[in-house]
Parts: sequence; C-alpha cells; structure tokens
Amino acid sequence: MRAVLTGDIINSREEIGWQQELVAILDQYGTSPKYWEIYRGDSFQLEVDAAKALKVAIHIKAVIKMRTELDVRIAIGIGNKTYTAAQITQANGSAFIHSGTAFDAIKNNTLVLQSDYKDFDETLNIMLALATLTMDNWPPVTAAIVKARLEAPELNQTELSKQLDKAQSAISKALSRAGYDEVTKMLTYYKKQIETL
Repeated sequence: MRAVLTGDIINSREEIGWQQELVAILDQYGTSPKYWEIYRGDSFQLEVDAAKALKVAIHIKAVIKMRTELDVRIAIGIGNKTYTAAQITQANGSAFIHSGTAFDAIKNNTLVLQSDYKDFDETLNIMLALATLTMDNWPPVTAAIVKARLEAPELNQTELSKQLDKAQSAISKALSRAGYDEVTKMLTYYKKQIETL
C-alpha cells in the first residue's frame, strides 16, 4: 500500500530560504522527480510507503514550523499506485486520487487523511484535528526539538540534549509542550491500523 502526501506551504512569501529545507527533507524519503516534486513554487507531492506516511507528514511539519511565519497543509492519500511515471505528478492510482481529493477539501485543517476505509479515515481525522491543535502552534525551538527526536528516536533525552546543546530539562519541557508522547501514541495507533487494512 502506498501513500501520497500533497501539501503546500502556508505564508510561503513571508520568509525566504525555506525551499532548501523542504528539498532536504523530501530528499530523505526518495528521489525527485519520481517520488517527490515541488510545483507552483510552494506546493509539493511525495510518495512513500503507507506505514510511514503520518510520521513523514509530522516530520515535514516540524521542519517547516522551525520558521516563525510558516506552516504547512498536508493531505495524505492512502491506496494503490496503478501507473508509475518518471514524474510523481504524472503517476496515478487511488493513493493519488485520495490525496488530491482530501487536499481540495482540507479547509481549516492542516493535516488530513483519506483512504478507501471510511471508518479508519473518520477516526484518524478526529485524532489529526486534535493533534494539530498543538502542532500548529509549535514555536520554532519546539519544532526543532521534535524534528531532532523524530530523526533520532533511539537517543534518550540526555543524548538528545548533548546533540542539540540544550539542557536536558529544556528538551523534556519542549517535548511535553509539543505533545510528543501523544503524537508517538498516535503514530503507533496509525501504524497498527495500516497493517490491518
């Protein structure tokens, strides 16, 4: 099962230099233009394994939230891929259709999901709506700590504090403010549910 993330940067004209950061994060998940592309200047599409999709979306959000003025809207489409092209924007399948449909209907949310499974979608979208109440308000320092934690989950807080050159208590408080434990529980739930679809 595949996932397609369609996203755009909110307030992209307010800051400069964020494009390189977006390219760097997308590069971690595949090569361009087969697995990801940036188009219209501030929109992007990325294809990943469905089991990784939510973590990838939160990782992208953390990177973008490291910029004071920016945020990102992401729609995750889960399904199959029926046509592979040299460019992701020319590929097709239910994952692509779901991602586009969800993105067109995103409205006031910043993270939504759509698949062939309505009960799964409903449950996850309620969880995402609640999670983004916190994630949408991550200050840059908190977002940087969440990003580091997602990139090195094997490190304990003491090791992470050394890597970031911050006090361990500051790391602990930032992760608590970020709702990181709850985000981790949501990621675990998501992964278990994806395996049953």
